[in-house]
Amino acid sequence: MSDDEIRRVFGLLSQDDTLKSFAALVLGVTDGHSPKTLHRLASGGLAECGENGKWRATPEKFRELLRAHAEPAETLSADERVLRTFLVDGRLTTMGMKRDKRLIVLRYIVMVFEPGVRYPEKDVNVALRAFHDDYAALRRYLVDEGLLSRKDNVYWRSGGHVEI
Repeated sequence: MSDDEIRRVFGLLSQDDTLKSFAALVLGVTDGHSPKTLHRLASGGLAECGENGKWRATPEKFRELLRAHAEPAETLSADERVLRTFLVDGRLTTMGMKRDKRLIVLRYIVMVFEPGVRYPEKDVNVALRAFHDDYAALRRYLVDEGLLSRKDNVYWRSGGHVEI
């Protein structure tokens, strides 16, 4: 598929008459279309006339264009899929997840804390607020799972993966 073919499809959809006719065909309305408009849609691969003389939309044209020009899907690990599900723009979307998935997210979050560094509770709260507004629950989860340890309102990282 060439760039000209993509331009043709988008050009057809940018014109009111062809866009309306294409939309109507997608919805199953086959009457009342200008023959000229239908033939223009057909020339772009967006419509076809069946043996019975009835016109139909061919939205599969979009799949063809996508397959021809799309980058191959990125291969993600199971952990990366979980992180993409529950973190959007670096923020945790929900806290209600199963423990195994929550652990993956918590192991990711604990990476903001450097091993061997002691953090006052206020600094921990600020760092965790970047991930979720309920930073206290997040802090509790991290402590309960042994990823952070606490004594006298001072926290330190005690678990999780360490980058070398």
